[in-house]
Amino acid sequence: MATVLRLLLVSHASTEALRTARFPADEPLNEAGRRAAGRAARLNAPHSVVAPELRARETATELGVTGHVEPELRDIDYGKWRGLSMDDVPPDELTAWLSDPAASPHGGESIVELIARVRGWLTAVAASGEDTLAVTHPAVVRATVLATLNSPAESFWRMDVAPLTVTRLHCRDGMWTLRATGHDSPRLTP
Repeated sequence: MATVLRLLLVSHASTEALRTARFPADEPLNEAGRRAAGRAARLNAPHSVVAPELRARETATELGVTGHVEPELRDIDYGKWRGLSMDDVPPDELTAWLSDPAASPHGGESIVELIARVRGWLTAVAASGEDTLAVTHPAVVRATVLATLNSPAESFWRMDVAPLTVTRLHCRDGMWTLRATGHDSPRLTP
């Protein structure tokens, strides 16, 4: 029987950028995010990784997760839009980005590029053979789900990933599956 590999993705806790609908920079958690992460269930896995941004590292610390920084889990690159509110972005550029997953009018990374990066990371996790816990960003979680389901990039905006969302994936023979679990089973253990 093939071994099942488990991957647990946790989206970072709340920040002011999330609260005020701004494109994130490398900001810390806000007080509400810090409190929520401090109250969240403790997670564990044989191998833990954390996105490089401050908000992901602080979330990991609040959750009691120690792991190495994984550059492939970095948030999507918002380019010149970092720190701006949606109202500060030219409407035609925002519309292009929201409607065309290959577009990157901000000079950063497109949704298509993000999904390709995450797909490569998933391949590496599968090859590692280690159950993994990853603290990352909502955009990375969305991209991971799309890559897992082999869904079109156009579906990216049809998912909402709230702060501290836990997404569970299983991999057998290189094939990832999304696993829905109850609120009482966030751990990687079977």
